[in-house]
Amino acid sequence: MSPARRHDVVVVGGGNAGISLAAKLLRDGCRDVAVVEPKAVHHYRPLLSYVAGGAATLDDLTRPQERAMPRGVHRYADRATAVDVDAAEVVLAGGTRLAYRDVAVCPGSEVDHDAMPGLREAFATPHAATSYLVDHAPRTWRMLSGLTSGRAVFVVSDRHVPCAPVGLKPLFLAADHWRRTGVLDDVEIDLLLEGPRLAGLARADHELRAAARRYGVRVRTGTTVTRVDGQGRTLEVASPDGPRTLGYDALYVAPPHRAPAWVAASGLAGARSDGFVDVDPETLRHRVHPRVWALGDVATVGTSPSGGALRKQVPVVAHNIAAQRAGAPVRRYDGYTVAPVTTSRTRLLLAEHDRDGRAEPTVPFPDLTRPRRALYLFDRHVEPLVYWHRLLRGKVS
Repeated sequence: MSPARRHDVVVVGGGNAGISLAAKLLRDGCRDVAVVEPKAVHHYRPLLSYVAGGAATLDDLTRPQERAMPRGVHRYADRATAVDVDAAEVVLAGGTRLAYRDVAVCPGSEVDHDAMPGLREAFATPHAATSYLVDHAPRTWRMLSGLTSGRAVFVVSDRHVPCAPVGLKPLFLAADHWRRTGVLDDVEIDLLLEGPRLAGLARADHELRAAARRYGVRVRTGTTVTRVDGQGRTLEVASPDGPRTLGYDALYVAPPHRAPAWVAASGLAGARSDGFVDVDPETLRHRVHPRVWALGDVATVGTSPSGGALRKQVPVVAHNIAAQRAGAPVRRYDGYTVAPVTTSRTRLLLAEHDRDGRAEPTVPFPDLTRPRRALYLFDRHVEPLVYWHRLLRGKVS
């Protein structure tokens, strides 16, 4: 066996979380940072919901992975298969082992087709799609824009879905399209939510429900899809009113997600973390292994994962790695997250809150839970530039 290659900090995952953290560590003076990421293409994933709603294209959110990586990082274009906490090494699929002083685990999560029986088969038909898989996002818009009558069902799970309220964007973008093209009255729209709210902030939930009413959307909360029949175009549904069968002509799903299987196999998941990395939700340090950190979709932080949450998590992890080494005080993450949700093809609101559901607005005025055109333009056109030119360069605080 070849000796392990040594790095000061190894970051597992080259998405938003991993690259932003690696860049921040380098800017803060860490001279030896490695990133493990097998994908050759980097996607700005928040735009996928706009692709699914016909307001963006895949070209708008795609860059070569090498262009996304910060200068000075050691990139391993391979897949992590384990973290060996006893040896303090990350094991790669090709057999390479990376020794670390600290490791940050942020490979993201993946769609859990098995959690919704029949979903994979339904996605193989032209009548069901999602914005949570890159190749499905354009299909989603072709499906929705091609519907001129019948029933459109939108399903939003609350089982580890990254920024679940963003799953509402394709609904409202499509509903406004149907209104503008004069077919809204011919399309029945059902929204099935596993959770109790459309957003984690009460004021934002109120605004989104009002928007849903304007489009004639039937909102059912506390509702779980137990089976999908893609050939028959039906859903088996469990709700407070009991089980029922619901037909559809177009089905959009923000599906349940799971952590990569190697997370639990490496002993990083706790008894109650559902296979995700069991970290202290405030310090983002593993509860058992002090040299292991996690952030982003794979970490159990008690709040909805989002890109906005990462802007708070990245500085905490970068600071705390150095603080732990120096015996200095650590920083704490309060669970801030944000869900940007369109209410039409021109307006958007922000649901910003902490892990307890308390409002945590970025600015005190104006009220960003009110749908605004300026917020839509910022989220669709400005935020991607901020992502490419600032966040991925470690310019977060």
